[in-house]
Amino acid sequence: MAWKLGPIECEKVREMYYIGQIDVQVHIRLQKAPANDKETLVLIAAVVYRLLRSKEVDAIYVMLTTYVYTERDVAVYALGVGACGRNAVDTDELKYVYHENGQQFIKVLPTFSTLFSLRGLPQLSGVPGLKFDKRLLLHGQQFIEIHKPLPSNASLLNKTTIAGFHDKGKAAILELETRSYEKESGELLTLNRTSVFLRGAGGFSDPSKPFTYSNYPVNPASAMKIPKTQPSAVFEDCTQPPQALLYRLSGDYNPLHSDPMIAKVAGFSRPILHGLCTLGFAVRAIIKCICRGHPDMVKTIFARFLLHVYPGEALITEMWLEGLRVIYQVKAKERNRAVLLGYIDLHRLAASL
Repeated sequence: MAWKLGPIECEKVREMYYIGQIDVQVHIRLQKAPANDKETLVLIAAVVYRLLRSKEVDAIYVMLTTYVYTERDVAVYALGVGACGRNAVDTDELKYVYHENGQQFIKVLPTFSTLFSLRGLPQLSGVPGLKFDKRLLLHGQQFIEIHKPLPSNASLLNKTTIAGFHDKGKAAILELETRSYEKESGELLTLNRTSVFLRGAGGFSDPSKPFTYSNYPVNPASAMKIPKTQPSAVFEDCTQPPQALLYRLSGDYNPLHSDPMIAKVAGFSRPILHGLCTLGFAVRAIIKCICRGHPDMVKTIFARFLLHVYPGEALITEMWLEGLRVIYQVKAKERNRAVLLGYIDLHRLAASL
């Protein structure tokens, strides 16, 4: 794992910033820091934070990471988002966990790519001036671009950059963009843009002109509305009581989803389901109903997380097909509350539609 500051020269960093007792003269370590060097991570994150506030750069590499996965990881993830949960021999979903000619031929759900950025999240909690409780971190939005169908096993190089940073008063919104490349060929497979809501980290700029930074065009879907017409398709599925415990085996070990005490501190009666697990259920439903079981038809995915889901709740996914775009909304059936909304853009429509 290699850490670097992308286009920023180390000498420029030396000139610009001094962090408490950590002298930026340790700048040489920015290029050769071991993965577990917390002091260096704090240094990098603090420089990024300062530069974003000063608007002196357009893009900042937070880190480079590698991610290696196998057919087993793909199958465990598929089970974690409910594949074959209601019917172990469902022909639409068995292909995500089994293939008669060998596991190397199993299909990969496009949302599997959200796992690639898990190791690319910087350790921001130690940055001076950026104070927040990691237990209260909220996942706000997720955007995914699939540039090439995901292979059943791969060795990837991830490049994570700061895509946006916004002062929202009592909180701050941090956007991280991860591009994942196949190591051998150098081909871009996916792009993931993750927006996280950091409660308690805002209020660092002038309230009359709050700081905001983005290195990409604002997505008009951020103001999208659910159609008033009848949906083109509706799919009901049920999460299982241990769903979060199964999903966490794919690498998201946030104790909010497994530890009852931490869940209570965060204001929940019990551990909640990962938002990205809910997204996996929704995309799987759309592939089944609209794409007729063909995951490679998915081009881009946008999701906004509205409300938590408790493991064991039933999920109702409503879908509206508008050209090559599927607008969707997911509701928790027991509470009749919308928990997720967004859209999926397709490469083409299924011939049977």
